[in-house]
Amino acid sequence: MSASAAQPRDVIFLGPPGAGKGTQAQILQKTHGLTQVSTGDLLRRHRAEGTALGKAAQVYMDRGDLVPDALIVDMMEGELDAHAGGVLLDGFPRTVAQAEALDALLARKGRPQAIVVLFDISLDVVEDRLSGRWTNPRTGRAYNEKSAPPRVPGIDDDDGGPLVQRDDDKPETVRKRLSVYREQTAPLIGYYEPAGRLHLVDAALGVAEVAKAIDASIFAPGGVHA
Repeated sequence: MSASAAQPRDVIFLGPPGAGKGTQAQILQKTHGLTQVSTGDLLRRHRAEGTALGKAAQVYMDRGDLVPDALIVDMMEGELDAHAGGVLLDGFPRTVAQAEALDALLARKGRPQAIVVLFDISLDVVEDRLSGRWTNPRTGRAYNEKSAPPRVPGIDDDDGGPLVQRDDDKPETVRKRLSVYREQTAPLIGYYEPAGRLHLVDAALGVAEVAKAIDASIFAPGGVHA
């Protein structure tokens, strides 16, 4: 029996915004049955449903403060309980403190340590990608005006509706997001790498090539999830 059939193996996607993590998460959901869990989606859902965690998080967000790690971890615990087959964490952990809290949570749940995939890519390339990104606000599908444009400029290929450039993808915001990544999230490499838990993929490759690299690294025979 494979390890993935015997017990869940959760996966963390680590890398800067615009590295392609969301696209690859959707692929893994389809090919390996993992459930994508996004911190942003979790917060929005808890707030919309008026849960105790959502109300507590809203207090911090209304003040413009970061939501404390403890609240995020509590939300993550609920997701782990709901998805016994394994989750794919997108956007969490963002800091070493969150990584330590997640490791402790998985240990309490009797789940193996999460597999960490690092999307290795130049931040200059990422800045170019994000600054040219346009998104379908109805489905989340993203395009890049240089590398992956829609068939008709400004129009989604699938539903024919208009594309938008999110505030997060405007040049000045992109630079700020990458600065935050360097300062807060990049140290996670130093946390996971010495333990041999980091699996690098070249995120500058095309979508199909990156998907194959992830599959070969952690799901193919001999891989850590096989």
